[in-house]
Amino acid sequence: MRWTIKPKPEQDAIDQLAKALKVDDLVAQLLLQRGISTYDEAKRFFRPELSHLHDPFLMKDMHIAVERIEKAIGNNENILVYGDYDVDGTTSVALVSSYLLSYYPNVATYIPDRYTEGYGVSFKGVDFAEDNGFSLIIALDCGVKAIDKVAYAKEKDIDFIICDHHRPGNSLPDAVAVLDPKRDDCNYPYDELCGCGVGFKLIQALGSSHGETIHDLIPYLDLVATAIGADIVPMTGENRVLAYFGLQVINTNPRIGFKAIINQIKKSVLTITDVVFIIAPRINAAGRMEHGQHAVNLLTETDLTQAETFAAQIEKFNQDRRGLDKEITVEALAQIQENKEEERFTSVVYKDSWHKGVIGIVASRLTETYYRPTLVFTKSGDKLAASARSVKGFDVYNALQGCADCIEQFGGHKYAAGLTLLEEQFENFKSQFEKVVSETIDPNLLIPEISVDAQLNFEDVSPKLMRILKQFAPFGPGNMTPTFMSENLIDTGYAKGVGEDAAHLKLAATQNGIGPIGGIGFNMGDKLSLVANGQPFSAVFTLDENEWQGNISLQMKLKDIQ
Repeated sequence: MRWTIKPKPEQDAIDQLAKALKVDDLVAQLLLQRGISTYDEAKRFFRPELSHLHDPFLMKDMHIAVERIEKAIGNNENILVYGDYDVDGTTSVALVSSYLLSYYPNVATYIPDRYTEGYGVSFKGVDFAEDNGFSLIIALDCGVKAIDKVAYAKEKDIDFIICDHHRPGNSLPDAVAVLDPKRDDCNYPYDELCGCGVGFKLIQALGSSHGETIHDLIPYLDLVATAIGADIVPMTGENRVLAYFGLQVINTNPRIGFKAIINQIKKSVLTITDVVFIIAPRINAAGRMEHGQHAVNLLTETDLTQAETFAAQIEKFNQDRRGLDKEITVEALAQIQENKEEERFTSVVYKDSWHKGVIGIVASRLTETYYRPTLVFTKSGDKLAASARSVKGFDVYNALQGCADCIEQFGGHKYAAGLTLLEEQFENFKSQFEKVVSETIDPNLLIPEISVDAQLNFEDVSPKLMRILKQFAPFGPGNMTPTFMSENLIDTGYAKGVGEDAAHLKLAATQNGIGPIGGIGFNMGDKLSLVANGQPFSAVFTLDENEWQGNISLQMKLKDIQ
């Protein structure tokens, strides 16, 4: 592990902000590192308000989109709400369809099949719209590059409204409206929305055109918060406001579908981390194992008994997904060892029977073991399909461009991508990908990095500090949980391995006689020798609350020890 300590802001700036907010230097430093330098910016950060959301009509084409939907309703047209099978896509479809259905009946949903159609708008989806008399498709979390599919729909007199957040290509599809804050000609003030966020701006605009305020739309924010967490978009600006209020909905009055999931997991208060690691994988499991429509059915269901049936079905998909993902990860790791590829710059593995729905998760698992750009291939029809994952700081999409002559098609972004190629090109691609990465990657990027916000002395750890840190939530890219480093720690003789096979490390440390403060390090049981026998050590950790038999104490959630 590399520990990288973020630069400390100028002391003058720290002093000024600390004085303005009446907080200590550490809190001022953490805020400045997040780009917050004035009292007003800090107030917006700590006290998000729905009034901080932007006017949806600032988004290019929004007026046109609203007019076309109003026209469709006036003419009694059938509207098809279309979106991808991942969390961002299914929550978007649930959001827009349930909103429209609240006052107009002729609305249906369509999620493409992961295996027969793949990501994005498909010709099969357009054919479905034609066969069933739909004259307007609202595409969510996809479509900004679907030039040929939108042209195909136009030949059939089917209009498209596209709500996407991916970067457009050189030209846009010939849709009625393209809502995408990443359009070069769109001046919307915030361009990091997820697909469901763009869908929310659409219903915000529709609502305002018939007298609704933002407060009428609060019940939809549980979907938006889930998509923001799952899609790993920055937890800044408008996303942070939407996630903040969406979490309140999840914890106080979630939609029936979420209630059915939450009832299964027996947790009273959910954080954004719980949404990402508990709710999102279940929603995703539907599209991975069976069909994304199951997720939409759950998220739009209004009868609790029926929702619990759907949730139980999705729980089974999730269990199956977990079993497969473990099994395939073991096989993939064995393949790397058998081929003696532990020392390469990349991991590229393939087996024709691996389940296409979990290869992305397996790629992430392999990246945790061998910290390097990774591709997991399986057979898909008459071709091979792969999921790619990268390491922090390395653009895997660019690396794939360097191998384009072996690839049929690929798409994605810096840290995650997908591709297909012909089976006879596999070995060729594998060696070319290794060559491109080995020639372009900074070797330091192959050592996992922990980014440390600040040094923390035990004398400054207090319940008051913890109360303030909790107000930094919800956390995510651009606003990660504050990570601290403390030096010269001594374990009080308490350190031990706990859990199955003593996999986790539990300790209680003092610093210069202050403490002890407890610590837990998950999957860090192998570090026990570094803290035993009273030898001094340094630790990187986040501060956490530990509740045991009704008592709450502060503890270090350890990330690494040296």
